[in-house]
Amino acid sequence: MKSIKIKSLLLTAVAVFFFTTAMSAQSAGVTTTPAEDANYDKGFRLGFGIAPGYVFEDPYGFGLGADVRLQYDFSKRYSVTLTTGYTHLFGNEVDGVDVDDLGFIPVKAGFKAFWWEDQFYAMGEAGAGFAVTGDYDDTTAILSPSIGWANKYFDVSVRYEYYSDFPGYRNDAFRDGNHQIALRFAYGFRL
Repeated sequence: MKSIKIKSLLLTAVAVFFFTTAMSAQSAGVTTTPAEDANYDKGFRLGFGIAPGYVFEDPYGFGLGADVRLQYDFSKRYSVTLTTGYTHLFGNEVDGVDVDDLGFIPVKAGFKAFWWEDQFYAMGEAGAGFAVTGDYDDTTAILSPSIGWANKYFDVSVRYEYYSDFPGYRNDAFRDGNHQIALRFAYGFRL
């Protein structure tokens, strides 16, 4: 339980770091002028991505996800997102027992801030994951900070995801909480 609290605090610290870094870059003279924001074509974008990942704790070793992301751009620098899709965590053998794979549908809302040349960004997402395969039928909270690069059509990012209620195997026992790091490759366009 202590480990989960420490990881939650670490994840919160990482998210705050990314957010404050993006905000300090904005206040350091990288912000757009009101005229630039007025001329920017605000609106929706839709993106489709695939994300292979490494799960840090047994009973899972590898993750693979596909997602669709709806993004609304308030300006050249700030956007809100809504992401869903499907993620599959592949089970390993633990203590001589094969563990079933775990598939779930994540639903996350987020905030994206661009800070360098309008292409590099930091993003934080929070939401829930709904298990749909295996013997596990619980729902988990998801926290997910990420950093990435995007242009008009392509988006590449690396993200950390923490699953508060999906099982992890540590100290010779199954406990709540697991996490992964994933690389997302996506194609997007304006609606």
